[in-house]
Amino acid sequence: MRLGIVGYGAGGRYFHAPFIEAAEGVELVGIVARTEAKRAQAEADFPGLPVYGSLAELLDAGVDAVTITTPPHTRHDLVMEAIKAGVHVVADKPFAPNAEAARELAEAATRAGVVLNVYHNRRRDADILTLANVLASGELGETWRVHSTMDQDNAGSLELGASGGLLRDLGSHLVDQMLWLLGPASHVHATLDWTDRFGERTDCGFVVTMTHVSGTVSTVSASKLNHSTTRELRAYGSRGSYIASGADVQADAVMAGRRPVAEPATWGIDAAENWGTLSTKDGREAIASAQGNYAGFYTEFARAVRGDGPEPVPAAEGIRTLEVLDAVRRSALENAVIAL
Repeated sequence: MRLGIVGYGAGGRYFHAPFIEAAEGVELVGIVARTEAKRAQAEADFPGLPVYGSLAELLDAGVDAVTITTPPHTRHDLVMEAIKAGVHVVADKPFAPNAEAARELAEAATRAGVVLNVYHNRRRDADILTLANVLASGELGETWRVHSTMDQDNAGSLELGASGGLLRDLGSHLVDQMLWLLGPASHVHATLDWTDRFGERTDCGFVVTMTHVSGTVSTVSASKLNHSTTRELRAYGSRGSYIASGADVQADAVMAGRRPVAEPATWGIDAAENWGTLSTKDGREAIASAQGNYAGFYTEFARAVRGDGPEPVPAAEGIRTLEVLDAVRRSALENAVIAL
């Protein structure tokens, strides 16, 4: 599958390109970068790879699929442009401003006969995969509650304004992780923190509580302006608990200049000192880290395009996450529990 990246900011450079490079059945054939600085960076990272000035130029050159990883307010229209051109699409999250607009994109993809997936790559984080294994083992019994906190001391990366905010950025991932782990939500209650420090009123922190159809309750929270760097997962069940405080393993690695293609056997495994603890009547047990690798998303996407396997994150699952985010906004505004 010949694929091009549209956008070469931090997302394109760190969270897409290295994992496309490491995926099976995918060839990176071009990058769209509009500023001179980003064009130069793309050329330095991938010498000899064509760099284009627009999606239209990339489409004219010929691709089977594109990844849209431009700023949030531009994504909807670019995804639609690619769909209308008849190419398959990976859309960064959130792939639309709301669930209604997302459904419009999904319907357009179905009419065009192309595969549209959402890049919820953090389903493949080591800590979430480890937690998924613990829940699947039955060691906790009936799952009562799951708590997820991910604070980042990184005010400079906060996307501003109505189309930005931490909820739609990091919140998209944390909500999606819980929906993937625990199934659909029936009710949502949330609070948002707001700042006008940067000139545009923007949500910069959140606490979201979801009651899932299964009866399990999950809470996800995050901040970017509170000088906290915390990643913690807690799960409580009828037979015990699982608590883990780990690292953002893959993000830390790519930011340090490492690449998954160079270390496939050890990539995405958290260090032993970060392993979580399972506590039951039988005692306490350290649970070894699962291996996470975002490259698997692209491997599975290429197989789905060929008709050889399921889609990693179909548009319908991205819509489900956006429905929760829409409910979160309403809940925070009205201080109400919102039924889905």
